[in-house]
Amino acid sequence: RMDQALLLVRNELPEQELRLSALSGSCHRCLYRFLAFVPPSNGSLAEPGTAAVAVDTQHPLTLLVNGSAADRELCTIQYHFGEFGNYSLVVKTLSTSTTTVSCDVVINEGPINSYLPILFAFLVYTGILAILIVGHLSMKIGPVRNWVYKKLSPRETDRLINSELGSPNTTDSINSDPTPRLWSTASRQRLRSLDTFRGLSLIIMVFVNYGGGKYWFFKHESWNGLTVADLVFPWFVFIMGTSISLSLSSMLSWGNSKQKILGKILWRSFLLILLGIIVVNPNYCLGPLSWDNLRIPGVLQRLGFSYLVVAALELLFTRAEAGTLETPCPALQDILPFWPQWIFILVLETIWLCLTFLLPVPGCPRGYLGPGGIGDFGNYPNCTGGAAGYIDRLLLGEKHIYQHPSSSVIYQTTMPYDPEGILGTINTIVMAFLGLQAGKILLFYKDQHKQIMSRFVAWSIVMGVISAILTKCSKEDGFIPINKNLWSISYVTTMSCFAFLLLLLMYYLVDVKRLWSGAPFFYPGMNSILVYIGHEVFENYFPFKWKMQDSQSHAEHLTQNLTATTLWVIIAYLLYRKRIFWKI
Repeated sequence: RMDQALLLVRNELPEQELRLSALSGSCHRCLYRFLAFVPPSNGSLAEPGTAAVAVDTQHPLTLLVNGSAADRELCTIQYHFGEFGNYSLVVKTLSTSTTTVSCDVVINEGPINSYLPILFAFLVYTGILAILIVGHLSMKIGPVRNWVYKKLSPRETDRLINSELGSPNTTDSINSDPTPRLWSTASRQRLRSLDTFRGLSLIIMVFVNYGGGKYWFFKHESWNGLTVADLVFPWFVFIMGTSISLSLSSMLSWGNSKQKILGKILWRSFLLILLGIIVVNPNYCLGPLSWDNLRIPGVLQRLGFSYLVVAALELLFTRAEAGTLETPCPALQDILPFWPQWIFILVLETIWLCLTFLLPVPGCPRGYLGPGGIGDFGNYPNCTGGAAGYIDRLLLGEKHIYQHPSSSVIYQTTMPYDPEGILGTINTIVMAFLGLQAGKILLFYKDQHKQIMSRFVAWSIVMGVISAILTKCSKEDGFIPINKNLWSISYVTTMSCFAFLLLLLMYYLVDVKRLWSGAPFFYPGMNSILVYIGHEVFENYFPFKWKMQDSQSHAEHLTQNLTATTLWVIIAYLLYRKRIFWKI
């Protein structure tokens, strides 16, 4: 099968049965998993005892061979098998005069290179990009440009919405200038880099949700650590916080009362939570939803609640015009006047730390942050997520949370655990608040590009230093490891470090130097809710999914997942051209 190799174990030891076990290199402090018993040789080297097993190829394995005599350890081998490879593990004595056992891996049939489809896809998309660049440069040639304008007669699309969540809407304003541009120079009030950032996060999210070609690094990490899939949700939360600052400031400057804005915040949060529970609910795979198996937490639910808290917190202290607040330290004018917000966030984080490390969890050590299952040598099999998992199971019930956490494969966990649970929502709010801080920087230092970029760098360094201290620059051995399932504070600071750097890069390229229009990520960024809900609802419909000729092929899965993701980019582009945006 995909991500597996065939291992034929040859036991040439007479009168001794073998027990073969394996340990994945990605499984921290785990028990060995039993693979097979291998019968002894009948005394003739021509007829050794054999057993065939399928072994994982995603991560290096440690093979442990034990003999039947007093369960003695005969040998251990570390090996990274290749996908669809055919291997033999030969267990024999070095000579007839010694009892020393040797274990050797022999390649019978070489594995395939399962990463070639990624290289091919990269070359295809690079070629498409090159064609588009050449087309753009050709448009600078007068005769070519005039011919294209006569054929297409395009009209410029105005920027319409001032929030990251957008309602079906159109605009009646049509640019009378027949000359199209990559983006309007007259409509630069809305920063394209924010939509580009959001669109990039969203498109990666769509790709990994569709399967990411079934590659392990496009799936969520089993417990501690990071993969590509673990980057996108916090980045989306971050840019949501950034947009909150800008949109609230805009609405206040237009004369909207805070009571009216608060009503919009409450309604928007309610709709997000409702859509998450009713429309985008993974328990539909179990059949029609009922109150018995309704998953209550979820991505949109967490977005809605985080948006409610951070937007309401900002509404209490924001003013119609940024940059007018007097402070004894002008260099901190985007921080000091909002000290009550920081106190609130610090109190929230203190609550998270106290519940995580001090709450007694039945049958589990206090402050446990592990995956349970076979992790920690199987001592705490039912302690998945520690306090976070316990709170969800206590308040929501086991049937109302996610049933198949990412830890279930590597760590063999059996307890339900929800990565969008109650306790982790606290740190999601912190992530959105850090994004809010980025928005304040853009407001208070408007058009001061060096000031904005230097502050992005400073915040990135601060978050990176905090992450280094919390994790001890280690995947497993830090005070608080980076963990997406728990939404640990080190995960938030690390993702914020990356987010400030990524936003800095996009701001510089898109809004400062205007070397890049933000395409194609800009378009889904303008219709983020529509693309997210649409890709979930139509996931199993053609042309986003079809029956494969070989379901055990990374190439076919990657082709299908990239096609589906590209289609959503095209849909977002067409909606943009039609000036249709969905806002809630």
